[in-house]
Parts: sequence; C-alpha cells; structure tokens
Amino acid sequence: MTQTTLRQHLQAQQTDTDLMILMEDIATACRMIADRVRHGAFAGVLGAAETENIQGETQKELDVISDEVFQQIVGGNPSLAALVSEEVDEVNWRKEAPQAGDFVVYYDPLDGSSNLDVNLSVGTIFSIVRLDAAISPQADAVKIKGTEQVAAGYAIYGPSTGLVITTGQGVDGFTHHPGSGEFLLTQPEMSIPAETQEFAINASRYDMWDTPIRGYIDDCLRGANGPRGKKFNMRWCASMVADVHRILTRGGVFLYPADSGNAAQGGKLRLMYEANPMGMLVEQAGGASSTGTGRILEVAPTGHHQRVPVILGSRDEVAVIEGYHKK
Repeated sequence: MTQTTLRQHLQAQQTDTDLMILMEDIATACRMIADRVRHGAFAGVLGAAETENIQGETQKELDVISDEVFQQIVGGNPSLAALVSEEVDEVNWRKEAPQAGDFVVYYDPLDGSSNLDVNLSVGTIFSIVRLDAAISPQADAVKIKGTEQVAAGYAIYGPSTGLVITTGQGVDGFTHHPGSGEFLLTQPEMSIPAETQEFAINASRYDMWDTPIRGYIDDCLRGANGPRGKKFNMRWCASMVADVHRILTRGGVFLYPADSGNAAQGGKLRLMYEANPMGMLVEQAGGASSTGTGRILEVAPTGHHQRVPVILGSRDEVAVIEGYHKK
C-alpha cells in the first residue's frame, strides 16, 4: 500500500508553497537531529556541555548540536524572518527588513534532553507564525500570541522517529522511513478523547504545589471511593514531547503548574516554543490547553523566553482542573 508523504499531505491540505517549504526544512532538520541523537553515544556527546542556556539550565552537548543543526537547515529558508530558540538568548534575525508574509519560527531543539543518558524519548518542538505586516528586527516584534500560529508540531526521537504536525486543519502523525528518507503518514486525524483517567505530573514537587493542584491530585489518588469516583493512573516521562505524544495517542492530561519553586519565574515551561505549539496541537486534536485560569494561546507574551503554567489534554479533565482553581 502506498503511503502519503509529508509533501503530498501538505499539498492535499492546500498549504501554500512558502509554508510547505518551511515545514519540509523543519522536517529535514528533525531527521538530522534524530541521526545525531541516535549516534550520540558513539560520538561521545550525550553528556553535559560546559554552558548554560538563557534559563540557567545546564546544556547537554546535544542541545547545542541540535540548535546548530536547526539554525543551519531552517535558517536558510528565504521566507524566514527570525528564529527564536530555547538555547539562545537573543532573537536570531534572518532578514534586515522582515515583510508581511515572512515567518517567525520558535523552537526547542531538544526537549527532554535530561533523558539522553538513560536512552528515553526526546524531541524537537516548533511553532510557526506568519507576519501580517512589516516589522523592524527588534525583540518586542516576536511577542506574538499563540492564537496567531499558522502551524505547530514536534518530532519525537524514540524507537522510531515521528513527526506530528498541525496547520490548523487537525493533527496528523508521520513516521520517518529510513529507506526512503520520507516522513510517511501513519497516524492521520489524531484525536484526544474528552474524558480520561490518566494524568502526568512531576509528583516530586508535591510540597511546592498550590492548593488547587494538590487538591486535584489528592482527589484523583483516592480512586473509586474518592470524590472523582474512578481510579486514575499516573505517568511522567520528564519529556514534554513524550508525555504529549502519549496524550495525543490515547488521551490523558499533562500538568506542569506554577508552584512555590518556580512561581517567581512564572512557571517552568516556556510559552513561545513549548506551551503555545503544544497547546495548538492539543486543541486541534479536540483537547484543551490552560494555565489553570485561562487559555494558553490567549496569553499576551511579555518576552520571548516567558514561562507559564501548563495544563493540557483531554478537554473535560482540563475543565475539571480549572474548576479547582476557581474554588
């Protein structure tokens, strides 16, 4: 059976040529990053680099390598105005005078890199915004709401290399075919069930959670005899890509709330290249995304490395969690 390639899928969606070429460039970068990850042990690059990113986090060598690959491949796209990376402090402007129709790409080149040493899934997250007017190349110009995204997605580097994308017409999953080099459509029209009995959260931070999150988790853990009236499972991969991929595949809810340990920074996860793209994907698959008090995609950015609380997944369960915040 002939399977649909990424290009054929984008053409069938009537994706305009500039966006299609940009997404193919991103797919190429992800293929190359997957190769670097796969051969990381042989190259001796699984350990920490002697640097920190703008968030003050110790970078893995593959964080730096993955960022370089993404910049090299995607940075040469003729329709690209700027790249905004988790690993780089400043906006990487690719044009001196960006025009309407040009793109800004926000990305996390290697999400979950703390899992590299133990051979668990990691990934690349990206968000694409198209400029609706000419701008000057200043940092404030890339503070654009998530509602303005024209596409988003992630690659996941696990037993196989997957690519999950949306252009605002639902969510579709592709798998890299090593023989042909193509990403082939293997998970069309991914959808998240409205209800779930599974949550993902870093429970080691329990003593730092605010009352709403602690109350929600306590009630879930009380099972069928508790106020929720049903048994819940807990999952946690320490890789947002892996946790969201599971939710897109079988449902669930993912939480990384603000707590007493990260509240001063606004939370843990970054708005522009983690929360926004994952929020768009989840919503396009029928789920919901929230900070606990409002929709993630409607957060007005204050900076391109801004952090926010993140709750996303099965729509009805996200609403339940928002209810705990309203009590």
